[in-house]
Amino acid sequence: MLREPARLIAYRRLLLDVALTTGSFLLAHQLRSHVLPRVWPELFPGGLYPLADYLPLLAVVLPLWMLLLAAHRLAAPGEVLSLRREAFKEMRVALLGVLVIAAAGYLLRLEFISRPFLLLFGVINGVVLAAARIFERRTALGRKLAEAPERVVVVVGCGDEAVAVAHQVTAHRAWGLRLLGLVDADGCASPQTGGFPLVGGVADLFERLAREVVDEVVLAVPTRQLGELEPVLLRCQELGVRVRVALRPFPHLRPHVEVEALNGIPLLTFATSPIAPFALFVKRVVDVAFAAAALLLLAPLWLVIAAAVRLGSRGPVLYRQVRCGLHGRRFVLLKFRTMVENADRMRAEVEHLNVMDGPVFKAPADPRVTGVGRLLRRASLDELPQLVNVLRGDMALVGPRPPIPEEVEQYEPWQRRRLAMKPGITCLWQISGRSNLDFATWMELDLAYIDHWSLWLDTKIMALTVPAVFSGRGAA
Repeated sequence: MLREPARLIAYRRLLLDVALTTGSFLLAHQLRSHVLPRVWPELFPGGLYPLADYLPLLAVVLPLWMLLLAAHRLAAPGEVLSLRREAFKEMRVALLGVLVIAAAGYLLRLEFISRPFLLLFGVINGVVLAAARIFERRTALGRKLAEAPERVVVVVGCGDEAVAVAHQVTAHRAWGLRLLGLVDADGCASPQTGGFPLVGGVADLFERLAREVVDEVVLAVPTRQLGELEPVLLRCQELGVRVRVALRPFPHLRPHVEVEALNGIPLLTFATSPIAPFALFVKRVVDVAFAAAALLLLAPLWLVIAAAVRLGSRGPVLYRQVRCGLHGRRFVLLKFRTMVENADRMRAEVEHLNVMDGPVFKAPADPRVTGVGRLLRRASLDELPQLVNVLRGDMALVGPRPPIPEEVEQYEPWQRRRLAMKPGITCLWQISGRSNLDFATWMELDLAYIDHWSLWLDTKIMALTVPAVFSGRGAA
């Protein structure tokens, strides 16, 4: 019910954002080329390259901006962001996009890209996009342009579920939804309507469908009662009126829900991890691009670390260990070896040094760790080979850390849900203290990551991982 008007509004915004971003780009070019050299000639002695040379950059900026805007605007159907949050999201997109372009320009040695131009473009574009959202919310013309076409809705039912649906419909008038009223499907003497108008019973509904404008009918009744309302579905199908069913067969569950079809068979999906194919696709693209670039750029560092590990102690350069990935799938995790050879066989001898509760083992004073290994662990450089796991698809850059099978066997049922998302190199646990946290807090942080996952959350975790690694806080 809410996705279609949301998509329509999103398409309108897309066209508007393309125009505003193009205008911001051209204005920034003109300011840098003609205005700033006149106002501050000592700071900006010359103009930019001709606009024709910048048009290929604009061709890169527009799809990148649209991708970032689409990722930042992903939300559950029916979720309405506050004006402040939405405006700040638009400004973050401009900042993030400028940082991406600046980094690409530096790495690719694109000398024609002016840093003052990028700064001007980012500021102008961020302000303009935020102003557009404010215009949509705070002005009559903006609200009119942002509204979806009107759709009149009738809710069948008089219980708590029907009243909850009616509240949602009236809360989304900007999306074109208008509630005509509730229909008493039970013939109750005193139906509960929550203050919403009661437009009669099922028989009255048939008459209203024939003589009034009704675009959609929502059946919000107990699951056991749905079979009794088949005549309503048949009449609506006959008249071309769309019917929706408010399903909450398990009222105590709060999962991600999606309805899809398997060769014509409707399937109601209850998932404990995000159902966002496009956002997850973007996440995978970023994982592959970042991992490939990092492996290439850090190749000299790999050689230095490999030589240090090899010379520091006997044994292979890489340490391989079986870990549990998505939904318990097992894979071989790669790390630079930081312990003496055959350290796994000596685990029982150092068990008393464990500082973690629960099934995990962390020992900051572990005597099995080599001198080189201690340095690698402190800087988290031993994790670099996991970029190969990311390329293989076993892991992501951000996600719960992959446990060993023996730990998973000791999990409580609620803790196994952390396996519902692909494991990663860094996550909330890594930036919150690592070994300084107890096991229960670690699990809760992983579940909080899954429940609140977004591309923006991944971006923040990646940004906070850098200072966490340099500080060495909680490293073991």
